[in-house]
Amino acid sequence: MLLAGDLGGTKTLLALYANDGDARSPALQARYASKDFPSLTRMLDDFLAEHEATIDAASFAVAGPVIAGKADVTNLSWVISEEGLRARLGDIPVQLVNDLQATAYAIPALTPEDLHVLHPGVAEPEGAIAIIAPGTGLGEAYQVWDGARYRAYASEGGHADFAPRNELEMALLRYLLQRMDHVSYERVCSGAGVPNLYAYLKESGYAPEPPWLARQLQQARDPTPVIITAALQTAPPCALCSATLDLFVSILGAEAGNLALKVLSTGGVYLAGGIPPRILEALRHGQFMQSFIRKGRFADRLVRMPVKVVMNPNTAIIGAARYGFDLLSENG
Repeated sequence: MLLAGDLGGTKTLLALYANDGDARSPALQARYASKDFPSLTRMLDDFLAEHEATIDAASFAVAGPVIAGKADVTNLSWVISEEGLRARLGDIPVQLVNDLQATAYAIPALTPEDLHVLHPGVAEPEGAIAIIAPGTGLGEAYQVWDGARYRAYASEGGHADFAPRNELEMALLRYLLQRMDHVSYERVCSGAGVPNLYAYLKESGYAPEPPWLARQLQQARDPTPVIITAALQTAPPCALCSATLDLFVSILGAEAGNLALKVLSTGGVYLAGGIPPRILEALRHGQFMQSFIRKGRFADRLVRMPVKVVMNPNTAIIGAARYGFDLLSENG
């Protein structure tokens, strides 16, 4: 069997697959809270104790850069290596890939039911594809056609410098520079970034914080779901949360457009990660696409690019499984 995983700062999915090449249909799958475990090996101990299996290869999508077979999980204290995992799993082939690289590799396996079209555009055959994924952090990746198939590549573009476009965002940058050494897009455009936007708007006096919301935030382990839920609901309304979500959507659109220009993604742009499906209604309102397209002389090119939201929450593990099946094929 193949063991595949999607390792994130918030959650980890582990799955077992029959060796039939079907990356969409695991024999079984389990979800864990990542921070409940000190390491991946401890999590694997629990998983394999509960689900005994003879494993022939393993492939893991990791939320962080993978360099020379090693990875530090961003927003988590895990340090992972292919060598260490081989030792734990019985000297079988093991591969680590960046989670956004795995997400990108899964795109060709997705069906129309897995996607929501924000902007139809006109995809150019064999054109490059960009993937941007706000979740706990902000992941970015891309695919290029090699003459026979698409190949996926990782990026850490989410950690590039945040570039404000107007007075509101320039004031946001000044606010954050007083509190951190480096302000990246991930600091303002991810699950971890939402509280930064909220705090900025609150402290700048944009709107008062409702007492009921203050109580919820005080009790919450993670303020981001509370803020997003309050932004999407109409009763009771929360102007502060709505403004936070509007600012988030606008910045996400701008950075998606930046990535589209850098990759020249004429094959399309895909919004993945945990947040876009959650805020689909806000993405539909038009502010996202306005920010995406607003690139001066290149606006006409950007408006031709299709933009889609990946709705399938298992996309990264589908990509990890596809890499795992490639690994099984290579090793006979």
